[in-house]
Amino acid sequence: MTLIINGEEQEIAAATLADLLSALDYEGDWLATAVNGELVHREDRAAFPLGEHDRVEILSPMQGG
Repeated sequence: MTLIINGEEQEIAAATLADLLSALDYEGDWLATAVNGELVHREDRAAFPLGEHDRVEILSPMQGG
């Protein structure tokens, strides 16, 4: 399916947000995720279904200053 991930269109097979994070090698409980502008909490990712052309934002903290 086609998803827009952090502003880039990608073809990826992922039924849920948790599947997508796994496919993209994102790990850890410190990620922030949103789908179509709506925040998705960590505990909801495994059951959160993705649809064609969903906009997914994945944010991870950066060190520095």
